[in-house]
Amino acid sequence: MEISSLQNSRVKGWAQLQDKKHRDQQHKYVVEGIHLVQEALSFGADIECVAYDKDRGIPAELTELLDQGKHVEWIAVTEGIIAKVCQASTPQPVFAVVRKEAGSLDRLFENPSKPVIVLDGLQDPGNVGTIIRSADASGAGGVLLGTGCADVYNPKTLRSTMGSLFHLPVIEGNLEELLPQARSRGARLVTTSLEGKASAFEYDFTGSCWMVIGSEGSGVSPAVSRLVDDAIIIPMPGKAESLNAAMAATVLLFEALRQRLQR
Repeated sequence: MEISSLQNSRVKGWAQLQDKKHRDQQHKYVVEGIHLVQEALSFGADIECVAYDKDRGIPAELTELLDQGKHVEWIAVTEGIIAKVCQASTPQPVFAVVRKEAGSLDRLFENPSKPVIVLDGLQDPGNVGTIIRSADASGAGGVLLGTGCADVYNPKTLRSTMGSLFHLPVIEGNLEELLPQARSRGARLVTTSLEGKASAFEYDFTGSCWMVIGSEGSGVSPAVSRLVDDAIIIPMPGKAESLNAAMAATVLLFEALRQRLQR
């Protein structure tokens, strides 16, 4: 199939997916570029279609994935259509339209021995994407994003995940509702605080442990803070006052990995 007109109704619908309102209404989002499309195809994302530059053809990296996924439609489009749909400053040869998948808290308990990272009001897309990537790299059980976080389907967030979004459960929901459910199922909730007594390098992250990371400016919200079991501190003997949210989350995730590897 080929589409050349910028006025095509499907093109207009794809372009609307740059806005969160339309992503929520259509229950779809766009991934841009060869790498993200490759990851989406390889790891079984629910892809509606893949659109590629008709003058350049299907990228070689994707040709072996033509049969991946159920009912994926491959559509040749113009460079102008790609520019209209995609936000990346560098022209992309391909994008995919992906259907959102309903998340369930159960997915975060598939392997209780792996930590879950919980984000409370984290608004920076780059930090959110980087934390998802660190969670993936460290073998975490998943990521839970609370209300007020940057949209995980924001193009900047997606680019920052480098495809990790497709490798582990990433769930969105109300933390005041979901965290008590997690505790009732045996999860311990821990967060970082400058007033924390225990060192992050002495805390026991084994077992079912959910790590709560607060927003860049104000930290964990009071409502969520009341639900947390333990507050710990990351030792910082240098002169920096703090770490940003993504760095703090990464330190905790890899300390948890170190402890799992030593068991």
